[in-house]
Amino acid sequence: MPKYTIAVLVRNEFGVLNRVTSMFRRRQFNISSLTVSETESDKYSRITVTYNGDPDFHHQIINQLYKLADVCKVKELDGDGAISCELMLIKVKNEHATRDDIRTAAEAFKAEIVDYTLDSIIMRITGDSRRIDDFIALMNSFTILEICRTGVVSLERGKNTIITEEE
Repeated sequence: MPKYTIAVLVRNEFGVLNRVTSMFRRRQFNISSLTVSETESDKYSRITVTYNGDPDFHHQIINQLYKLADVCKVKELDGDGAISCELMLIKVKNEHATRDDIRTAAEAFKAEIVDYTLDSIIMRITGDSRRIDDFIALMNSFTILEICRTGVVSLERGKNTIITEEE
């Protein structure tokens, strides 16, 4: 199934996130990434959702989101028209036999070592989801102890914003 990324500008009110995610659940769309934060104005929050779903119902979910009282704007963000990235922290076992290989892999992916103990190494990496997935695949050669990923964050290129947009 195709993957979609949308930004949903909502009023910064209690319960809005639950209403938005419930819309996806009821329509049986699988959310693969979800990020939420206040915007440049504390009146609004921005929800960025990456999800898989049936292309025939993709536009229907956007229309349904607009029916929610607290939704102000929905913007589809495609690969060419937006800048997207996520952040991951990954903890791997620090063993003498693999230490140099882990460091080499981190350098190749421009991952930053942010914690180093005798037992583990924690690295921070940012980039698009595919880059993060590729780094995890490489780290699977070692002993991964823990992974924590943010969801995708995405902004449209150019002068347009989700709040004031020239069309």
